[in-house]
Amino acid sequence: QVQLVESGGGLVQPGSSLRLSCAASEFTLDFYAIGWFRQAPGKEREGISCINSIDDTTYYTNSLQGRFSISRDKAKNTVYLQMNSLTPEDTAVYYCAGVALRCTDSWKTRKYNYWGQGTQVTVSS
Repeated sequence: QVQLVESGGGLVQPGSSLRLSCAASEFTLDFYAIGWFRQAPGKEREGISCINSIDDTTYYTNSLQGRFSISRDKAKNTVYLQMNSLTPEDTAVYYCAGVALRCTDSWKTRKYNYWGQGTQVTVSS
């Protein structure tokens, strides 16, 4: 069974950094574009970033680019989301999602084939 598993969330103070991981079981991520999304209580799901397969082209939501960075480690079959200078507004459940090959310009709204279960990030003093 295809699964994406997020990890790395937790409770951190404002200004801290976290690195989230998205790992796959039973299949390689090499041929999948991976997107990161988040959903805060009472809010709609928000696209954060996406990384293509093969050429690793990246896409970002403008407001988060600069603090958040996506990357892929093919040897570990894992995609990462590095988050810096976290604020309480970053508190949300963070999800990764997979789709074949490319993010495309519609990466925020397109249908993804696979989703992880989410990892909670709480930023609080």
